Amino acid sequence: MATQTIQNVKQTEIVHGPTNQDTIKRKLSSWSAFAILLVLAILWMLPAAWAIDTSFKPEGETTALPLSWLASAFTAEAYVKVFQAGDLPRWYFNSIFTSVFISAASVLLASMAAFAFSRVPFRGRGIVFWVILAGLMVPGQVLIVPLFSIMQAFKMVDTYWGIILPQIASPFAMFIFKQYFDGIPFEYDEAARVDGCSRWRIYWQIWMPLSKPIIATVAIFAFVGSWNNFIWPFIVITSTDMMTIPVGLATVQSSFGIRYAQIMASAVLGGLPAVIVFAFFQRQIVQGLAGGLKE
Repeated sequence: MATQTIQNVKQTEIVHGPTNQDTIKRKLSSWSAFAILLVLAILWMLPAAWAIDTSFKPEGETTALPLSWLASAFTAEAYVKVFQAGDLPRWYFNSIFTSVFISAASVLLASMAAFAFSRVPFRGRGIVFWVILAGLMVPGQVLIVPLFSIMQAFKMVDTYWGIILPQIASPFAMFIFKQYFDGIPFEYDEAARVDGCSRWRIYWQIWMPLSKPIIATVAIFAFVGSWNNFIWPFIVITSTDMMTIPVGLATVQSSFGIRYAQIMASAVLGGLPAVIVFAFFQRQIVQGLAGGLKE
């Protein structure tokens, strides 16, 4: 009798699903995770908020003690001085042009290489793939001197090509493209071949339209990485007209001395486009990474 009662209770639990206690535990776990992420987000945002607030303060308040979080009177004087000190429209054009070009070229080259590694059988494919991935373990600073020597030999110093070419080949972009392509069923290829499609048409007309999330992810990462790149443009560019935003603002900052409002205004102007891109395309980034990094 007791055994039958226990079995009835278990059957009742199975029919009615989780108990109230399980639901409460699940909600507490979700709220705990949310609280932790919220605290981390606030800590991450504090420096950015401080920089924005300082950029709108009168210069005298930036070093006044005790430090105040909000300005007594907001002013855009620091931004006006930054625009007057340098050729910002030209620098913005240089950054936008090179970043867009690098973004498009990175998507094209990485996707073509990934297609070859994923679908085109050739001898030594695995070895070549891992050799390319080994490039992820080489610090970029190690390659600066040889890259500059190559650019100098081809007379590309202080040109757009000198900025662009070293940044368009990305092992990481190729890797996540390949992981995404490996998840596409072979039936698509077979059906396309039956219809008379070449490998190029299969790649361009079938695979690329199916890969919009990963294309968006690679393009955004390439754009933001190029926009924020300081070291390489600083080395390869020698004239003011060819400077990108990070390099140009750094030269402007050096003329400000200890004027924190203008320094923070420069930082805000330099980082704002990258933040806007991430804000508008964060969903595509998550979808692309989820599809590209899975087994």
